[in-house]
Amino acid sequence: MMMRAMWILIPALLAGCAAQETSPAQKAQTKKVSPVRSLDMEQLCKDRAAQRYNTGAQKIDVTAFEQFQGSYEMQGFTARNESFICSFDPEGHFLHLSMR
Repeated sequence: MMMRAMWILIPALLAGCAAQETSPAQKAQTKKVSPVRSLDMEQLCKDRAAQRYNTGAQKIDVTAFEQFQGSYEMQGFTARNESFICSFDPEGHFLHLSMR
């Protein structure tokens, strides 16, 4: 009797293991910044860096723009090769300037 129950349960258990439930792929929610807003962010970053490094905004180069889950960052350099990162919130408002 015990053997017969085992032979009935084993295929059922194996069938349960073989059937895998596929979940839908999750995608991160991304909010795109408009080109006009990103240019405004770049100019604000240049202005803040120029003020911090005591130079003109035309001598500041922004080289990278990255989007993270809850913020944006722009990396740049001065004419004297000093690097910095400007951070912005998800709406594109300036948060802070980090000297690197």
